[in-house]
Amino acid sequence: MPLNLAPAHLQDRVVLITGASSGFGEATAELFAQTGARLALTARRADRLEALASKLRGLGAQVLVLPADLADLQAAQQVVRDAEAHYGRLDVLVNNAGVMYLEPIDSADLSRWQHMTQLNLMALIATTQAALPGMRARKDGHIINIASTAGRQANPNTGGYSATKWGVVGFSESLRREAYKDNIRVTVIEPGVAATELRDHIAHAPTQTALNTWADSMRQLQSEDIARTIVFCAGQPAHVNINEILLRPTDQER
Repeated sequence: MPLNLAPAHLQDRVVLITGASSGFGEATAELFAQTGARLALTARRADRLEALASKLRGLGAQVLVLPADLADLQAAQQVVRDAEAHYGRLDVLVNNAGVMYLEPIDSADLSRWQHMTQLNLMALIATTQAALPGMRARKDGHIINIASTAGRQANPNTGGYSATKWGVVGFSESLRREAYKDNIRVTVIEPGVAATELRDHIAHAPTQTALNTWADSMRQLQSEDIARTIVFCAGQPAHVNINEILLRPTDQER
């Protein structure tokens, strides 16, 4: 039997991607569009979403734009309901939205960390909760959560961020064990150092400088690398659930 590595079963699948205005989310939307999937895209920056949607529609993709601040948990759940109302169902939820605020614990801005927890973890939980009833009713669905190597390896000045990503990993495994009997697949993806705008969020200058210097010393992951990983997982046959993928640049030691 020939080995086929191309994504299967993605034509006309309905995919909601959070944090779709840049980075991993934008690249993932572009790759899913090439498979014939129907897309719902959400992020805060409506102008960036509209520009991406225009580009993808020019390639023949169906795209629904849903601007929202997912740190508002009601808004996070509403985008799921809006995607389902528009397309009639939701097949794949890619929980990608997030920020990275790195700073020492003793001087951390707790309001910033609260926002990070709300967006990185609670919004992911909220969108998942909203997606589950429809997926359970259809006995079909896939939830893909983006964590980080920071959810495996904690370092100084990463306390709040690592806590959120450790939470994503733990939540994903609990979700998988609750949902598998309804044929709902759950995948958690943990990228290492990647060339995105995420490091721009770091307000603690010494940490930002040190992290950028370290990142610049290696061949970093690109957004397209994560997009290929997400689409590969989503494209597996229904009886295959890739539970977890941990990926780092070849040059990254920890």
